[in-house]
This record gives sequence, structure tokens and C-alpha cells, in this order.
Amino acid sequence: MKSDRLLSLLLLLQTRGLVSATELAERLDVSVRTVYRDVEALSASGVPVYTERGRHGGVALLPGFRTDVTGLTADESRALFVLAAEGTHAALGLDTALGSALHKVMAALPAPHRPAAELTRRRVLVDPDRWLRSPTAPGVPVDALHDAVLSDRRLRLRYRHSGTAVPRTYTVDPYGLVAKAGVWYLVADHRGRPRLFRVDRTHRADPLGEPVRRRPRVELAEVWEVLRRRVERRPAGLRVRARVRADRLDLFLRLHGGLLTAPPTPPGSGEWSRIEFEVPDLPHIRQFLAYGPSLEVLDPPDARAELARSAAAVTALYEGRGGGVSPTSGGAPG
Repeated sequence: MKSDRLLSLLLLLQTRGLVSATELAERLDVSVRTVYRDVEALSASGVPVYTERGRHGGVALLPGFRTDVTGLTADESRALFVLAAEGTHAALGLDTALGSALHKVMAALPAPHRPAAELTRRRVLVDPDRWLRSPTAPGVPVDALHDAVLSDRRLRLRYRHSGTAVPRTYTVDPYGLVAKAGVWYLVADHRGRPRLFRVDRTHRADPLGEPVRRRPRVELAEVWEVLRRRVERRPAGLRVRARVRADRLDLFLRLHGGLLTAPPTPPGSGEWSRIEFEVPDLPHIRQFLAYGPSLEVLDPPDARAELARSAAAVTALYEGRGGGVSPTSGGAPG
């Protein structure tokens, strides 16, 4: 409806300042011509809105103009109370501020919408942490790193990569922080190239005296998208065919569903389900020994041989014949 669009346009201008007509059209999903018609409608209703021409022009409100807009719909009111988990705000030191803000929003809601918003707050909980999450070493507190990022200064990090014991030093240009499945990441450029740094592996983060040197017109969301795709685009690895007992299929899918290259076949009247998945390399196949006789690798032969060697080494160890035998020794112990 046009009234909803005008309200959205007004809110965008209040929060963003000068915004190009093209960006407004994209955000409101209308044409640029419609944006200018809506600007004329706002002006006719007494809103001090104006346009600036030129390369860096756009639409803006006169400085100092604010309006208290509380015309929220019922769904919008409920959506405000389904927020991305208290843990996320607590990590940033904003849990108290969040609670205070929601109380203020509740007071500003139209009276008919308050019961639905309150019921949503009590009936919906979002927990971003994964099940069986492994403990992590304490790193830089997220709220401290948040303050450093907001300073718009370059940061000097002491960062420990996975599988290494000694931290390395990086000078980075931060775009911001991202919380993904309970894990916080710093998104930054290092020497002009985008990088991800896990916050729990960051030992120090010291703001420098130099202003941040981000790439022009590049925002956090698009840098994160590039990095996310890079992580998810795994190089081709070892393709594996296996069968898993029906009573362990759910566990396999919960822990390793991301490795599947095809949907599992239903067990039907039998007790086994066929699965196909991919691991980065041959040594990674050993992790499936944890399923014991409930999972059998069928192909390739190298994977079966690797599991046989590893199982034999474990058997020898517990029978007292191991003598320090490692599953990586390349052959069954004698």
C-alpha cells in the first residue's frame, strides 16, 4: 500500500540521511519515478523533504527534522520481539540496553498490538549456539573488539590460527563483526584482501592511530558474502559410498549432513540406509570409526583399507601389543 511505502521512505530518510533515488527504489522495490512521486507526496503533506541533483545527490530531510512514527502493524510489532538471541547482545555488552529498548518499544506500540507482542516474547526463544559445541579458549572479549571496530581505526591483532601454537601479528582494516551459529568472526581486510578472524582465537586487538583503510563503497555484508562462499566452496575431496544403520542415520545427518553429496536412501524394510558423502582427504575417513559396526564404508577401497589399518592399530593398543603404534603408520601392526 502507498501509505506503508511512504512510512518506509520516511524512516529510511530519518535513519540514513541523504540517500540516492536509485537506492531508495531498490529498497522499496519500486521505480525511481515512483520514488520521486512519493517524495512529492511527503512534501505536500508537510514533511520537509528535498532532493539534490548531481553525482552525489539524492533525497534527504531538512536537518533536525524528526517524527515519532508508531504506526506499526501487528506482524511488525511481533517481529520486533523475535530477536537474534539474548546471547548475541550479551556478548556485545548490549543485553541491558536491549531489554530497555524493548520496554520502550512496547510502551510505544498501538494498544491492540501489545498483547500479541508480549505473547511472542514469552513463546519464542532463539538460541544461536550449536549442540555439542566444543569449549573454546578465551580470546579478546567480543564487546571490547566491538568497541575497537567502532573506532574506525586500523587494528593490530595477535591471532592464533587453527593447528598452530604461536600467534601471529596482523595489521587489519575492519569492516565489522559477524555472529554465525554462536561463533563470532571479525571481517577485515589484510593488505587489501578480505580475511576472516575468529574472535576466540584473537589474543589481542589494539586500535592504532591510523584511520581504517577500507575499500571504497564496500560494506560488511558484501565482504561477508564473499568470505562465506569461499568457506563453503570446498575443494573436491574423496567421494565415499557407505551404509549406516537406520537407528544411527539421524545422528549421522545431524553431525555430518553437510558432507552429503546425495540424499540418503531410506532404509525401507531393511536396517541399513545407503549414503554418499565427501571428505577432504583420506585421513578424514578415520572419524567414522566412532560409529563402530553401525557404519560401513563400501567404496573406495583405499578408504576401507585406511579404516582397517586404524581399527587394527586401536585393537593392538588395547591388547597391549601397540608399543606406540599410530593409525597413520601405513600398515597393520605386527
